[in-house]
Amino acid sequence: MKIGNKEFDTNNNTYIMGILNITPDSFSDGGNYTSIDKALKQTEKMIDEGAAIIDIGGESTRPGSSFVSAQEEIERTIPIIKSIKNNFDIPISLDTYKASVAKAGISEGVDLINDIWGLNYDNEMAEVIAQSDIPCCLMHNRKEINYIDFLSDVTKDLKDTLEIARKAGIKDNNIILDPGVGFGKTYEQNLQIINELQALHSLGFPILLGTSRKSVIGLTLDLPVSERVEGTLVTSVFAVLKKCAFIRVHDIKENFRAIKMTQAILKR
Repeated sequence: MKIGNKEFDTNNNTYIMGILNITPDSFSDGGNYTSIDKALKQTEKMIDEGAAIIDIGGESTRPGSSFVSAQEEIERTIPIIKSIKNNFDIPISLDTYKASVAKAGISEGVDLINDIWGLNYDNEMAEVIAQSDIPCCLMHNRKEINYIDFLSDVTKDLKDTLEIARKAGIKDNNIILDPGVGFGKTYEQNLQIINELQALHSLGFPILLGTSRKSVIGLTLDLPVSERVEGTLVTSVFAVLKKCAFIRVHDIKENFRAIKMTQAILKR
């Protein structure tokens, strides 16, 4: 898969998508990187530590977070996107479910759109992505936790997302799927989807796992957000074992080392 000007071997490697939240209220790092200078320093740090993609978000998606207008989201993210593009040679992902925000980001050189609603929030999103001919990460999500058969329902929901994508003209080789840990799922279901990630490979697309510092880790270990690195590392090892192509994390250095060690063992 090509993202920006970089080639990703999604069949044999697990790459890191580094999280850069340009928000005042994200659950883990809200307010830390809202200035251009701080955002650039954090981007440089993540690249040095092994990030292959930088994922920029202008709206917190934590439970109970405030809605942000498309205009405010654009005003938060576009100056950072421009600055990173001017200073670093690394693919940039834009974390948004709003078509107008995606369009603005794409016009400034964004290389991937990361949609937490899997094209199900904004009816224009699929067309915007298709017209740009850039990759997208489409996440599983539900407004209500009302599953009959959890894994089968998740798979069906993702198939519905893929149908939207294909009807709009998004190419299969531009699609990454995300099981949506922490979104529209119970604690037990979050653990289950991590453990049974291999079920999603039947759909035939690269998988991204995003668990970094999330509540499933906090609830399991009874730890605050600031102490969830070790729990995240375990899920990253699972991602490698389950042949995920990408993981989306805050703590790059630790996760990069965990991936490298796991891959070395598997190659023996």
